[in-house]
Amino acid sequence: MDVRALFDQLLQSGRELASQGQSLVEQNLNIPSEGPQRKAALSNMGTGAAIAGVTALLLGTSTGRGLTGAAVKLGGLAAVSGLAYKAFQDWQAKKGEAPVDPGPAAHTLNGPQLDQRSLALLKAMLAAAKADGHIDENEQAKIDAYLQKLALNPEAYNFIKNELAKPLSAKEIAAGADSPAAAAEIYLTSLLAINMDNDKERQYLEELAKELKLSPELVSELLDQANA
Repeated sequence: MDVRALFDQLLQSGRELASQGQSLVEQNLNIPSEGPQRKAALSNMGTGAAIAGVTALLLGTSTGRGLTGAAVKLGGLAAVSGLAYKAFQDWQAKKGEAPVDPGPAAHTLNGPQLDQRSLALLKAMLAAAKADGHIDENEQAKIDAYLQKLALNPEAYNFIKNELAKPLSAKEIAAGADSPAAAAEIYLTSLLAINMDNDKERQYLEELAKELKLSPELVSELLDQANA
């Protein structure tokens, strides 16, 4: 299974659905084409399952997702990795201490190392997808139907199904971090699937940050980068 390709495919599918959904919503609600009113309207709009992929249909259906969220903007592993690495560098610069080598970023890896990191990030995304606890039978059926449309190979399809069926464990997801760079990437990837206004999802992020041993300052930097 090409894990990086699957990660990118799921993110890209979410972006495409979000773009289609946003166009339809804007037409129906007459949202301004520019200016602060447009930004406010999009920021406050929930999309439920309409913005899915793994970043919508997968990523939480009951609580809804904002059309201008990080999941729409970040289209693949390289983008997520680069943003997490920048956040780590900015955090270190603000500390004013001798920089610590965070280890290689995902987009600089290849071969088995890239496969291992991609797997850790994909698992993080899928775990965050179920953090709100709202994937019931009805939503699972919607997810199954959507995954079928993606024409995944059997190995990839079964992998996603199995990961979503597992009990949620921040500790298990954090165990996939083999370096500070990987820890930052895992946290940022999880942000793609999280609604910060949802208590269960926010609690999961707090637990994940603790298991990843991320400082509050670095967590804040990652949030700033995701929202920039």
